[in-house]
Amino acid sequence: MSGHSKWSTIKHRKGAQDAARGKIFTRLAREIQIAARQGADPEMNFTLRLAIDRARAQNMPKDNIERAVRRGAGLEKDAAVFEEVTYEGYGPHGIAMLIECLTDNRNRTLADVRHTLSRSNGSLGQQNSVAWQFTSKGYFLFNLQDEEGNERDIDPDELFMAALDGGAEDVIVGDDAIEVYTERNDFALVLQALEEADFKPDESQLTMQPNRSVELGPDEAVSVLKLIEALDELDDVNNVYHNLELTDEVVAQFA
Repeated sequence: MSGHSKWSTIKHRKGAQDAARGKIFTRLAREIQIAARQGADPEMNFTLRLAIDRARAQNMPKDNIERAVRRGAGLEKDAAVFEEVTYEGYGPHGIAMLIECLTDNRNRTLADVRHTLSRSNGSLGQQNSVAWQFTSKGYFLFNLQDEEGNERDIDPDELFMAALDGGAEDVIVGDDAIEVYTERNDFALVLQALEEADFKPDESQLTMQPNRSVELGPDEAVSVLKLIEALDELDDVNNVYHNLELTDEVVAQFA
């Protein structure tokens, strides 16, 4: 399970570059638009609330958030219509991948994903060729240090108990972060319990957790991470899930 936070650390390292190119705000706006189709009130639409929370965490301007909500709710004319689509495939050395996209042009997105995979010795799979290897879970991440490396005022024991009391499935306390996993249907309840105990997660999302991770040698693993990074850089790609075991050695070499 620890692989998710390690990849998050890598992505955060590159976050400033993405923000400079406007990619983060673009992706967040698309998430908000899609979520807002089910209702423009975040108090009644939990998915929209999560999308807005993620946008605020990235300091997305309030006007941008409100505009994305209006577009998703159909209150603005001529707004692009985005849809969610997931592609399944394999990276180098047989690593399974689920590639979640938000797109207004399926043909373009499919071509970009296929090209990126093939360029890195990967391949696109058929529907359900990979999905069975993953399970949908709720996921929360709490960093124990701030961006300057200072210890944050988080009591791991108290957080551990608050998460379990709220119905969490698993809590993993690491040196630099605490991860909380829940069943998909318990996600909202656990988030409420954590917030009532004054624990605000740095990340909160529904994720796809591999049922079994595959460990590769450092060089082989880095080739997979380069592919994941290339997919992440595609404008239409929102999330890339994989079953590669990210060891400390691999992360250090890639970083």
